[in-house]
This record gives sequence, structure tokens and C-alpha cells, in this order.
Amino acid sequence: MSERVRRRVVVRGNVQGVFFRDSCRREAQSRGLVGWVSNRPDGAVEAVFEGEPDAVAALVDWCARGPRGADVDSVDDTSEDPEGLSGFRIR
Repeated sequence: MSERVRRRVVVRGNVQGVFFRDSCRREAQSRGLVGWVSNRPDGAVEAVFEGEPDAVAALVDWCARGPRGADVDSVDDTSEDPEGLSGFRIR
């Protein structure tokens, strides 16, 4: 089994109300990743991705663009210890 990594991202900009969470869920599932994505009260979107390192890195890169309609200002990215999550859900 390959190494698993976990990254937490906080995406700021015009990222709520543009289907960011659902698009992120679909992108994660297509890459075989697990975790979650959630709107934050401050207007940002926060997400946790676990899985194969290249797939996680690709999804972090996707967050810098987001879906059509999003206007991403910044992405804060933190590495964490994997928790062994299963599935990917919108919180």
C-alpha cells in the first residue's frame, strides 16, 4: 500500500455560493481521496484531504482555481497526520 498523506486547506475569496463544496467533493472522489469540505462562518471554505500524495497535491492545486464562478484569493495549506477517514463528505 502506498503512503497516505493528509492536508488541510482554507480557501479564501468568493468561494461560497459557487458550488465549491460539491465540485470539491466530485474532484476528491475522482482522485480516490477521502475527507470533508465545509463552509466556514468567515466566508472561507475549509477542507481535509487524505490519500495518495500526488492525488492530494493535485486537489490542493485545484483549490487554488476552484470551480467556474469561484474567485480564489488565497489557499492556506497545512500538512497533518492522516486519521484514516473513509469517504468524502460535505459538512
